[in-house]
Amino acid sequence: MNQAYRDQFDALLAQPGPILALAPMQDITDLPFWTLMSRYGGADLYFTEYFRVHPTSHLEKPVLRSITENPTGRPAVAQMIGNDIPALIRTARELQSYPIAGIDLNLGCPAPVVYRKCAGGGLLREPERADAILGALRDAIGGRFTVKTRIGFDSPAVFERLLPIFAKHSLDLLTVHARTVQEMYRPDVHYEFIARAVAVVCCPVLANGNVDSAPKAGEVLSITGARGLMIGRGAIRNPWLFQQIRQRQRGEPLFVPRGHDVLCYVHALYDAVRPASIRESAHVQKMKKYLNFIGAGVEPSGQFLHQIRRVSTEAEFFRVCASFLDHDQPMTLEASCAPEAAA
Repeated sequence: MNQAYRDQFDALLAQPGPILALAPMQDITDLPFWTLMSRYGGADLYFTEYFRVHPTSHLEKPVLRSITENPTGRPAVAQMIGNDIPALIRTARELQSYPIAGIDLNLGCPAPVVYRKCAGGGLLREPERADAILGALRDAIGGRFTVKTRIGFDSPAVFERLLPIFAKHSLDLLTVHARTVQEMYRPDVHYEFIARAVAVVCCPVLANGNVDSAPKAGEVLSITGARGLMIGRGAIRNPWLFQQIRQRQRGEPLFVPRGHDVLCYVHALYDAVRPASIRESAHVQKMKKYLNFIGAGVEPSGQFLHQIRRVSTEAEFFRVCASFLDHDQPMTLEASCAPEAAA
């Protein structure tokens, strides 16, 4: 592991303010997106998309580039997903030769294609198996070892069994997404389980789930007592969010983007994540993944997303974006919020 990034990671743990991490989101929070986020203030800590680990797996080059070409100047943690202990140990040892601050195990991915293979969130159905994996990885990882989890598979009742497992393996950081796997991303987030984790485990805990504004960030930190926040969808929707949280912590006025600012962000995002050889129509389709997150903060009726989902060319894409964003009204970019009326 890279000593400089490890030192940065340790410094984050020692600082008084909350740690702000960008959540790993497969095929979304990749190297181009990291580069763009760093232009907007960015996170303190970045987690890679997961490396798929199985007996014949190799480190996926696009994900590895986020580590070897990390443009943020901030520490990166390499995330793995899988259940085969020898393969996980092999991959963890290989990753430790790269410039990372730590290695993370994914125990929360809610995608059926993942959990049906008893990986990601699927392991929460088998606490004893998760225990064995964590023990083997803790022995194999000489540096920082972290875990991202949900509070259970179909019920949070298992969380009380999981907490002692997390506590006994000397984790360096635990991120808790306070929903079950089967709840996916439904509105309710059970922050009381994050507070319970804070009370039980010895390592710092990051709170994850529905943080989409600086006031909400303060509320979640207060409710949970967490050491920091991991944010995914909220940061895609609002790239200024990490900056706004820091401003609120310092007691400074918050930057509030206007429609034109958001339109510029969409243009910058379009350019940043566009591979050199991709067809226009394919890239427009790719952008719709990002707009699914951004659209929730543009207007509440669903008309923006309704129109975006039907475009097929770059010109149509930006025509729709401009029709909703070419204005100077302030925008909170919180989920299902319309532009605020001008004062």
